[in-house]
Amino acid sequence: MTQNDPIYWSHLFNENWSLIVAAGEQGLCYVGSQGADVQELENWANRRFPARPLIRDDARLQPYADEIEAYLSGKLTSFSVPFEATGTPFQQAVWKALCDIPYGQTASYSDIALRIGKPSSVRAVGTAIGANPVLITIPCHRVIGKNGGLTGYRGGFEMKTRLLEIEGRR
Repeated sequence: MTQNDPIYWSHLFNENWSLIVAAGEQGLCYVGSQGADVQELENWANRRFPARPLIRDDARLQPYADEIEAYLSGKLTSFSVPFEATGTPFQQAVWKALCDIPYGQTASYSDIALRIGKPSSVRAVGTAIGANPVLITIPCHRVIGKNGGLTGYRGGFEMKTRLLEIEGRR
């Protein structure tokens, strides 16, 4: 990926879901919040990749949309599409740990901190989870409070609850 490579995007509609999805040449790089419009993507891209143009390309995004739609309808439990989620080495470690949480299970922030070998960095883990650009497919919705309660989620509590319900957790 170069700093001028385009980011392609599409608007996914599935039953009661409305999501903006985006991908670069290397894979899926962004999944937006439920019900958000393209402005959310533009704001994210302007902060992270100001030189990369945004181009709507529904056909290019169809393989990603197909997998997300299959997940949302309960027909898919893991994703095979590639990712282009860029972040610090710490963020990458956290995001990988999120991908290791099995479908239908949850983990706490302290569990994730332990999994990456940084047990005292629970707050930093929370910050890295909040910076996850690829909702659903990097399953930060599977992270809950140590007491089992729902905690913050970039897509909002309603979206997090619905995703956990799909996986049979709520």
